Amino acid sequence: MSKEQFVLELEKIGAIKFGSFTLKSGLVSPFYFDLRDMISYPAILDGVADLLVERIKDMKFDVLTGIPYTALPIASLVAAKLNKPLIYMRKEEKAYGTGNNVIGKFEKGAKCLVIDDLITTGASKIETAEGYEKEGIVIKDFVVVIDRSANGTEELGKQGYQLHSLISLEEIVQLLKDKDLITAEKVKEVEEFTTSLTKSAKKEKYINPLTKKLLDKMNEKKSNLVLSLDVTTQTEFFGMLDRVGDQIVMLKTHVDIIDDYDENFVPKLQEYANRQNFLIFEDRKFADIGNTVRHQFRNGVYKIADWAEYVTVHMVAGELILKGLFEGIENRAGFVLARMSSKGNLLNETYTRKCFEAAKKNPQWVAGFIGYGNSVEDIKRFKAKFPGNELLMMPGVKKEKGSDSMGQQYITIEEAVGGGADCIIVGRGILKADDPGMEAKLYSERAWKAFQKRINS
Repeated sequence: MSKEQFVLELEKIGAIKFGSFTLKSGLVSPFYFDLRDMISYPAILDGVADLLVERIKDMKFDVLTGIPYTALPIASLVAAKLNKPLIYMRKEEKAYGTGNNVIGKFEKGAKCLVIDDLITTGASKIETAEGYEKEGIVIKDFVVVIDRSANGTEELGKQGYQLHSLISLEEIVQLLKDKDLITAEKVKEVEEFTTSLTKSAKKEKYINPLTKKLLDKMNEKKSNLVLSLDVTTQTEFFGMLDRVGDQIVMLKTHVDIIDDYDENFVPKLQEYANRQNFLIFEDRKFADIGNTVRHQFRNGVYKIADWAEYVTVHMVAGELILKGLFEGIENRAGFVLARMSSKGNLLNETYTRKCFEAAKKNPQWVAGFIGYGNSVEDIKRFKAKFPGNELLMMPGVKKEKGSDSMGQQYITIEEAVGGGADCIIVGRGILKADDPGMEAKLYSERAWKAFQKRINS
């Protein structure tokens, strides 16, 4: 089967559609490709497998995989034709039995070629690569049946991957026009849509005012250190601020653990913030329905919205939690908890992607993300997925790499900031030091130096 025959067969079975289609991103597209039903047509499936075999026969790889679900049967057929081992990754992590997430036999360090049906942005491809890389498998190349992206090659290239495709959107449109299967007007619609996507990708992204406020404070104070002040009495709390407040750009509080909290606590905290020139971040991890979190944030004993410029948001309840928290309030925003640093936590890559999607739709309420990375490259890949100009605040940072008995993992200051952390969150590393003031100064100086080195490189 030739590429031309393949495209015409796709059009015949309704896999190539023209009209008005709302995409997952919310954009309305004048075309839509749906290759899922292709697997029910043996001749088409066999034909595309032959085309892929011809495309990849000279490439070097040890094993082959397809991204579930559409590409997996295609990859299975290609693997059989090439006599190559097939592996695949579960879409959901296995929590029982052997716990294996990759099915099939492979050696650590094996080079794997990934097949998929389409590429639009490349985000799912990068997530796939990261999943396999965690299992010790090397991913360098992706092969797609149709490239319908505005800049997929460039986006994957930034992460060190190479994209190969059978056929592009432009080729499909031109072929269908030549066969009088679509009109010139429809061709123009497609061209205008793809041009608008390219221009949109190049536009300067919106920056949340609270993101800018933190950036301005960082540059003013020459610090990107956030102190996690988890103590239980006001004497300890303000005594520690007397020693370290001048070194921090932001204070992260847990107001509900203060045993002797009273009406004097907040005014005193605000006075310290003004005098020592830091911002306030209450680490109340909101994670309920919109109506409930609205009351938790604005009412009750603590009235957090009155004094905390930033709070932590879990997205487990869905994106409407952001509306519940921040609608109608000025000068307040959230840091979305997109990854955690504790071993065995349940925040998987699907959850992280949903956090990014919610932030993209509600940039006015999200100042940044909280997330952990276990290496410079891991942090870079994580930060590259941010939808806009959000900041990354990273816990799990110490002077030396390691972990503690409670499952908290740590990387170094330079690794965290060098990878993309804009602020580091430090608690016990400072609080338990013999001289907290000197320790805070050390953390602050090293983190700021690493930040300057990264942004100037």
